[in-house]
Amino acid sequence: MKSQKPAYLIPEFMRGDGGRPLRILAEYLEPLQRFEREKIQDTIVFFGSARVTGREQARRDIARLRASRRRGRPDTHRLEAVRLARMGLVWSRYYEEARELAHMLTTWSLTLDSPRHRFVVCSGGGPGIMEAANRGAHEAGGKTIGLNITLPHEQESNPYISRNLSFEFHYFFMRKFWFAYLAKAFVIFPGGFGTIDELFEMLALVQTKKITDQHAVVLYGRTYWDEILAFKPLAEWGAISPSDLRLLRRAETPQEAFDHLKDHLVKYHLR
Repeated sequence: MKSQKPAYLIPEFMRGDGGRPLRILAEYLEPLQRFEREKIQDTIVFFGSARVTGREQARRDIARLRASRRRGRPDTHRLEAVRLARMGLVWSRYYEEARELAHMLTTWSLTLDSPRHRFVVCSGGGPGIMEAANRGAHEAGGKTIGLNITLPHEQESNPYISRNLSFEFHYFFMRKFWFAYLAKAFVIFPGGFGTIDELFEMLALVQTKKITDQHAVVLYGRTYWDEILAFKPLAEWGAISPSDLRLLRRAETPQEAFDHLKDHLVKYHLR
């Protein structure tokens, strides 16, 4: 009689309900092993929209749509596409500024005397702001991390993530665990539901001290966020304490964000 395979070698079991705890554990243990091997001590996490493109790409998109409009009569869909492309050019400043900030942070971190890699730029691994952050760190010559997620509409990992530091998660909560576990700071660029979810998740962890309140949380882009989110009424209604408003720091330029992050990291995590 042929002997039965060990359970972990049975694909049907590993992919089924019975194997779920093992799959979850694997999404903890495998990244942990890799981070140890790559000597990653801590991170600065960038959140933001996947829909933002760089300035040159935004200009090409507008030129392509204008050329298309000249070849035929304008219609409602095309006009809306042109409007969105123009908005994309406005949004492209955030791609370029995320790239610049990541470059500044990585350049500074490389000057630190440490046997391990400190304050490594980490993103969700996809396009948009995620790509910009990884790109800036890569261009500065440092390591950079991408924590991607398997989605129904496949999200490709961007090409700027360091070799051996590109991860693919099935479970959102395990991906969020790794965002929080190594982080010493979070920078939240303009984005949609996913970005807002990540912002409030990290704020709740800091507020409830599930992670230390020595984490810096920088909300980048006053023009965008002041229109989207109003935090002061939460304190006025008594939903949060007035002191909770101090968990957030706002920034409008890469230099402003860098100065705050550097001061915070030196004060709480280097001295």
